[in-house]
Amino acid sequence: MTDVAFNTVLKLVADLGTACRAYHDEHVRGLKCRRFQADEIWAFCYAKDKNIPEALKGTPGIGSLWTWTAICADCKIIPAYHVGTRDAGCAHEFMTNLADRLTRRVQLTTDGHRAYLSAVDFAFANQIDYAMLVKLYGAAPEGETRYSPPECIGTRRDVICGDPEEAHISTSYAERSNLQMRMRMRRFTRLTNAHSKKAENHAHSVALHFMHYNYARIHQTIRCSPAMEAGIESRLWSIEDLVELLDRPELQPAVGAN
Repeated sequence: MTDVAFNTVLKLVADLGTACRAYHDEHVRGLKCRRFQADEIWAFCYAKDKNIPEALKGTPGIGSLWTWTAICADCKIIPAYHVGTRDAGCAHEFMTNLADRLTRRVQLTTDGHRAYLSAVDFAFANQIDYAMLVKLYGAAPEGETRYSPPECIGTRRDVICGDPEEAHISTSYAERSNLQMRMRMRRFTRLTNAHSKKAENHAHSVALHFMHYNYARIHQTIRCSPAMEAGIESRLWSIEDLVELLDRPELQPAVGAN
């Protein structure tokens, strides 16, 4: 498709992904958002858990990978994301990252994953209006529909701390963002051999996706980019603007750095 070597393209993805992550870390800050939704999305690297060779089981970056994301319900910006496992350690790192980018008390909704409980308390010290939206599922489908999720038969809203507005206890925007990730990043497609073979390349792809989403794509709801709506950028970026990040040496890792 590109008439260049495979490794050349892969190196471009790695270099640009590194630059996008560095730019995001530096500039997506000081947000005045009021309401956030957070969720996690599954993918895998190298092989699915059940297919990992015995000698590689337990190796970091092989098997299930989870991408944690938070989206503003109003301006639709995604200020924080984290690629890792689905444990309490990653939950703490993700929530601390989100809290550091905000300037005011916010309302937050997550799903019922228990790792959020201690992570939100640690990152926000109860200075937050926080609720969980717990989905209640029926029996898992069988036969030809075995790859479909169980039917959701109801939800439960659990207020954890503060005084969240019940009308805004929702994870709909976060779930829609997850769908967009699966549609726009081939590595997230289920039942495919397009998965990442290295966790680092998977993370670079995620960084590219969110940089383009926040800065270079008009969101249909707000009629501009999320970064513009959030007040941290004055114009819509182009693909060329993203690529030009490669020309900024401060966004690239030092030679020999891990």
